[in-house]
Amino acid sequence: MTASDWRKMLKQLEKKPQIKAKFLKHNKPKDRKIGLAVQKCERCRRFGAHIKSYGLNLCRHCFREIAEEIGFRKFS
Repeated sequence: MTASDWRKMLKQLEKKPQIKAKFLKHNKPKDRKIGLAVQKCERCRRFGAHIKSYGLNLCRHCFREIAEEIGFRKFS
């Protein structure tokens, strides 16, 4: 079950609180504390190639787009 399917099911169960509670208990995705799913780009929500130095939390693609605006410059 993907995250979007989970949200759709939850929306359908809004009028049935007891069934909704049981559904949440058994089917809610885990809140991640470690691993790949925690490190997302704050701008585009991409997982890979994550730059977290200086508290940036950006993927390399977004970093290249806004590097000069932030104050970084290319030396070569």
